[in-house]
Amino acid sequence: MYTPHRYETDFYAWTQEQVSLLKTEHWEQLDTVNLIEEIETLGRRERQELRNRLGVLLGHLLKWQFQAEKRSNSWFGTIREQRVQIKLLLQDSPSLKPYLDEVFVTVYELGLALAIREIELDENVFPEICPYTLEQTLNPELLPNLNQVDEQGE
Repeated sequence: MYTPHRYETDFYAWTQEQVSLLKTEHWEQLDTVNLIEEIETLGRRERQELRNRLGVLLGHLLKWQFQAEKRSNSWFGTIREQRVQIKLLLQDSPSLKPYLDEVFVTVYELGLALAIREIELDENVFPEICPYTLEQTLNPELLPNLNQVDEQGE
């Protein structure tokens, strides 16, 4: 049975109550206001995770391309992991694919900020506009070199 303050005092217990009420079809006892809020939050979280992973991926691709002398297995591993995690997110929620196209340009700013923060190069070294297409960014075969991406992007 739903108790009004359980949502605030014991979130896990609240979720279990709501599941039980849904399974037994006790619609009138559901905490619909908080259920709606939680479902909306889940959708936002998925989009945020996608943006964050894409930003980390772009940042590491920039580091890989523009500071080749410091390339490491760690950078390679991060690039690979982010690509796999993005692929898995899109498999679980294919409707997020158009969102990737929508935020790609904006997310480049996150990747750029990461690259500037983590490597010892002036920010003017990096292009203002993302040097990779979305397809190149997600391509598990692509590890950019200084001229390679420009040639592929044309």
